[in-house]
Amino acid sequence: MGCFGSWPSHDFSGVVDDEFLEKLGLEKGTRKLINHEERGKLLQAMDGCSYKAAAGGSLSNTLVALARLGSQSIGDRPLNVAMAGSIGGDPLGSFYGTKLRRANVNFLSAPIKDGTTGTVIVLTTPDAQRTMLAYQGTSSVVNYDSCLASLIAKTNVFVVEGYLFELADTIKTITKACEAAHRNGALVAVTASDVSCIERHYDDFWDIVGNYADIVFANSDEARAFCHFSAEESPISATRYMSHFVPFVSVTDGINGSYIGVKGEAIYIPPSPCVPVDTCGAGDAYASGILYGILRGVSDLKGMGDMAATIAATVVGQQGTRLRVQDAVELARSHAFRLNGSGVRTDVGS
Repeated sequence: MGCFGSWPSHDFSGVVDDEFLEKLGLEKGTRKLINHEERGKLLQAMDGCSYKAAAGGSLSNTLVALARLGSQSIGDRPLNVAMAGSIGGDPLGSFYGTKLRRANVNFLSAPIKDGTTGTVIVLTTPDAQRTMLAYQGTSSVVNYDSCLASLIAKTNVFVVEGYLFELADTIKTITKACEAAHRNGALVAVTASDVSCIERHYDDFWDIVGNYADIVFANSDEARAFCHFSAEESPISATRYMSHFVPFVSVTDGINGSYIGVKGEAIYIPPSPCVPVDTCGAGDAYASGILYGILRGVSDLKGMGDMAATIAATVVGQQGTRLRVQDAVELARSHAFRLNGSGVRTDVGS
């Protein structure tokens, strides 16, 4: 069973042109925290644009894909995927929980009364670059409560979303959760989420990563930020460096491919070909493939990476961040020969 903790958000995804970003003074390809007033102005500016709403958040994208990949029994039981987080007692919070449950991700945290659910506005330009504006909302508090404790007691892999480090008073919660996960024999995974997030909370990240993480997910820029490497350093160097501190490191490098780092060595994973439509969610999709492989007991790390790259390419080649159900079924079946059905790889956390 997989159990996970995240900062949920209600996503508004829209397609805009460069001029739209310039008018609002937004730097393309970045992520920025905004307040309630700024969120209102942005949504007003998007009036008339083509956009859709989704129960979003980086890790929820990963978990929906994982649940869909794991819905088919391949020499093993279907995967149980659950999530704990923070939503408000508003219509957006209700929408969020309902949408995730329909996607077979069991959202178990109770809504916070009078809380406002966080919102992420994702603006995609024709070159497939995404610009993200995040409103944390009043519900952005994650506590170590009985719900989270009971989840951790049953999980095989516990994933902490890096965006949680942006929220005040969450470090103690993260630490307690990671300690409990290790006591119960679960693997702990941490997603880097964003370069600026790492830079602002560098010491907090490394306190968790260095002491608890069995798995780290990052893109090349985030991996360099973790290592305090310059932009000239190669992602393979960052992967190798981090793998001296973390048993399993996953580093994506866009169209250049990706790397899996283990014990000071890096395995190169070539990119899966696709025509890019929307890069938003590519890293989230890639992480779902890695987690799926670990939970299914994949013995071939190169094969695990190839599957993750194919999943990421599938999502990049469509509009929207979620792996479609039929695509997930086909991907799981086509890679079934690489699964040994032995469950979680115990050596990942050794």
